[in-house]
Order: sequence, then structure tokens, then C-alpha cells
Amino acid sequence: MNTVRVAAAMLIRGGKVFAAQRGCGAFKGLWEFPGGKIEEGEIPSAALARELKEELGITVSTNGEEFSVEYDYPDFHLAMHCFPVYLHGEIPVISEHSDFRWLGADELESVSWLPADYTLLPRLKELLRK
Repeated sequence: MNTVRVAAAMLIRGGKVFAAQRGCGAFKGLWEFPGGKIEEGEIPSAALARELKEELGITVSTNGEEFSVEYDYPDFHLAMHCFPVYLHGEIPVISEHSDFRWLGADELESVSWLPADYTLLPRLKELLRK
């Protein structure tokens, strides 16, 4: 099975996380943490910075905290590196997604997440309640 390596961000601001709705592809309509594929020779944090600049127009850096997810979809294996990123001033602007929401800990299950992203919700709830 083909492995797809991605980097994603839990963008946190004011006790809420940024959720983005996929606008196209096999998972259209489902919600995800923004990010994208890691290119050959690229480290996950650099891929994340590149993808968020391209997709949301924001510049981010990570604090070293990372959650890894391995998930088997029917057609591929996903290896996801997910980073909590705390936003203070920058505001994401969607260009590749159809919608977005800022969700608090008690609202996380109000949207239909991609299966791999769904596995991160317990950890995310802890982060949002700190």
C-alpha cells in the first residue's frame, strides 16, 4: 500500500481551533486540519510552513510539539505529522477549502472530520482546555 506523508496544523487562537472543509476530491465536504503533502527531502515542520503559506496565507513556526498519526485508508496509508500552532495576530484566509470554522473543545464533534483527523480530537480537547 502506498504511504502518503503529510504535515498538518492544529491552528489554535483564543481557545478555539481552525477547522477547514475540503472543497474537492474524494473527501469533499469533510473537515480537516490544514496542511499538505511532505515533499521528498523536506522535513515535516518545513512542509507545514510551506503549505500554510500557500493555502491560508499565514506564516507559522512550530514549538517542537508534534503528534503523529498512522492511519489506513482504503487506497493508501497516511503518515501524518500534526503540530499545535498558536496564532496571535495572523488571520487565515481560505483559498483551497470551501468553508472554515473556529471550534471550541465542546464543538469539535459538530463537524464530520476526516477519519485520521478524528483520532486527534481527544488530544486537541486537552490542548484547548489548558
